[in-house]
Amino acid sequence: MAEDEIIFNPNLDIEPEARKMREQIIQMVKNYYEISHKKKEFIPGKSFVHTNARVFDQDEIQMLTSASLDFWLTAGRFNHEFEKKLGEFLDVKFVTTTNSGSSANLLALSTLTSEKLEDRALKTGDEVISVAASFVTTVNPIIQNNLVPVFVDIEIPSYNINTKLIENAITEKTKAIMIAHSLGNPFDVDEIIRIAKKYNLWVVEDCCDALGAKYDGKMVGTFGDVSSLSFFPAHHITMGEGGAVFTNNPLLNRIIRSIRDWGRDCYCDVGQSNTCGKRFEWNFEGLPEGYDHKFVYTHTGYNLKITDMQAAIGLAQLKKVKNFIQKRRDHFRWLKNHLKEFEKYFILPEETSKSEPSWFGFPLTIKNNAPFSLNEINGYLISHNVDTRPIFSGNITLQPYFKNKNFRIVGELQNTNKVMTHTFWIGVYPGLTIEMMEYVVKTIRDFIQFIETQKS
Repeated sequence: MAEDEIIFNPNLDIEPEARKMREQIIQMVKNYYEISHKKKEFIPGKSFVHTNARVFDQDEIQMLTSASLDFWLTAGRFNHEFEKKLGEFLDVKFVTTTNSGSSANLLALSTLTSEKLEDRALKTGDEVISVAASFVTTVNPIIQNNLVPVFVDIEIPSYNINTKLIENAITEKTKAIMIAHSLGNPFDVDEIIRIAKKYNLWVVEDCCDALGAKYDGKMVGTFGDVSSLSFFPAHHITMGEGGAVFTNNPLLNRIIRSIRDWGRDCYCDVGQSNTCGKRFEWNFEGLPEGYDHKFVYTHTGYNLKITDMQAAIGLAQLKKVKNFIQKRRDHFRWLKNHLKEFEKYFILPEETSKSEPSWFGFPLTIKNNAPFSLNEINGYLISHNVDTRPIFSGNITLQPYFKNKNFRIVGELQNTNKVMTHTFWIGVYPGLTIEMMEYVVKTIRDFIQFIETQKS
């Protein structure tokens, strides 16, 4: 569908005068953007260099305005188009939007607990292999579904799961692997899928930081059984809030949409009825014959839909996604080339073999011989308006909320603990300029020179 067609929609039943006003409003929005959202001059040392931020222009505001004028306040035509186009980009059969990446992860794992999966359904007490060096919402769904997370260590400098440790962690209770492509760097997909097939395990790919990353020429998220994305402003594309779950498995897709939509068995879109043509002809054990199918519930579900206004922004962002991904890769390469001078003190990141990362950030691990600590360099960078981030929760088992949780650790989390005390990352997002990155590198250089002078 062409952009003008989705914005103006010739099929909308509105008066000609209203249509003309709509076109005028959309044009005025563009004029407003050009005046009110002018890019500010970057002033080194005074302007703040973010790790991530939204990147947008008049397209997003025009699409948002168009959706608001429809006043369809839940998922509708913009959402349908977004799911379709995102599926085409990922080369995947089924995409289901949801209200956040956290909800996407919850939906992805909850889907695997469905009784419709019969003997393969995850049950209370079953184990899911993951890593402790992750964002909390990769692990939380395991706990929320009364399952047991089993943690193995990661590797540095890929920051992904150490696949050599996985088989030692597998027991008769192990039913799934749920891990992220860390900071947009794909994990060793070949080995994960080999292990999953050998032990009949489900694979959940958390792609929230990795939209557009490829492994062996194929998009990440298309290797496992079900995968997730986030559209929070920090991510590769944004709706403000939002996420998606995707799969090539039609049964899993049906379960995903059921759990997202209150757990109902009916698959009608919002505002639609009797898509199946037999709304009052279904029979379910325990319910009166012909009970209204729109009010039959076969899962413990939620209402996790997005609005059409969010999807409209996502459509505008999707037009830019290839450029966004390329800029992240370019910025990563630029930073790696310019940070090599500090290899005496830092371990620089490495991409996984056979992969084309879609980098979320540029991680730096402080070597043991460095004359400074993580707190010292973080404090210096922040005080000079350069933002940083840790590798998410570091070691999640040490987080306050985790002290009474049921989990297992296999082996020692040596590298996991190391990233908690020695690793930070800086931004590579598309809104950065060479001038900004030059300032980041200069600030790191200034810090190291200061430390070396102090220690000499």
